[in-house]
Amino acid sequence: MLNAVYRLVAPRRIEVEFSDMHLGKDSVIVRPTFLSICHADQRYYQGMRPSEVLAKKLPMALIHEGIGDVIYDGTGTWKPGTQVVMIPNTPVEKDDVIAENYLRSSKFRASGMDGFMQDYVELSPDRVVELPKGIDQSVGAFTELVSVSVHALRRFADLAHRRRQCVGIWGDGNLAYITGVLFKYRFPETKLVIFGVHESKLADFSFADETWLVQDIPENLRIDHAFECVGGDGSQMAISQIIDHIHPEGTVSLLGVSEYPVPINTRMILEKGLRFFGSSRSGREDFEETVRLYQENPELVDHLKSLVGEKFDIYSIEDMKAAFDWDVQKAGGKTIMRWKK
Repeated sequence: MLNAVYRLVAPRRIEVEFSDMHLGKDSVIVRPTFLSICHADQRYYQGMRPSEVLAKKLPMALIHEGIGDVIYDGTGTWKPGTQVVMIPNTPVEKDDVIAENYLRSSKFRASGMDGFMQDYVELSPDRVVELPKGIDQSVGAFTELVSVSVHALRRFADLAHRRRQCVGIWGDGNLAYITGVLFKYRFPETKLVIFGVHESKLADFSFADETWLVQDIPENLRIDHAFECVGGDGSQMAISQIIDHIHPEGTVSLLGVSEYPVPINTRMILEKGLRFFGSSRSGREDFEETVRLYQENPELVDHLKSLVGEKFDIYSIEDMKAAFDWDVQKAGGKTIMRWKK
């Protein structure tokens, strides 16, 4: 079976490579239908990663958020035509203590191995989860990102102490929005406060109890726990504000990705006895939980639809470039590629 893989070979340069795909008895072949562009994809595409990282990773097919249709399953688990979410995390071993997304041996699509920008994607049966009929496909495309928030909230529920009267989320982008929506579904009695830098974006957090611009936070405002969803250059200020406004023995969930080390006030972390934990990526359990939430809470999907931005029909490499060029200029939301290859 002939397959075409669309690999980034240098910043802003995509080339196609053809290869034979073997229909193995232990594999599932999925034809991508809807793909979503992530900030991580853009950092590769725009050449914003360090040169030594690009030299190590490229050439590589981008995109780790997407859905598709099963066209072949050698195990008989999935019927042809089944619409599935593709799981980018690819473990090669199991551990009784460490989750699959934290094992150093695990591989990840579009980060060291080819992502979903292919005509067909070969996966193992446990790397796909059925997407229920009727779920908006554009929302389905960024289920991976939603599953990251699901994973972080699951860990928060296990690690944070029981006093949860007020929780703060720093950030006003896609990750903060998704985490906030899911938090209110899981912890409806907890007061949720959003802290951001864009007044126009904060206006979209209608489900939150309060929103504050980071320069206007009242000095006496206190929270029990916090989520940092900022990342990048803004991480340092966000973490500093969290430390200032959190009650002693609070728990801080770090989700924002920063390219370089971030200085933090360890003295106050010690004085307050704070607990910090990082959350990255997700595993099959988180994808299954996310799909269950879609099924049980249709209004949740409606909230997530508000993140869907421009949609591009992809027939050629030029269409791929147009989608990436649009995405890097957008103010917010998710750019969706309807994969017509």
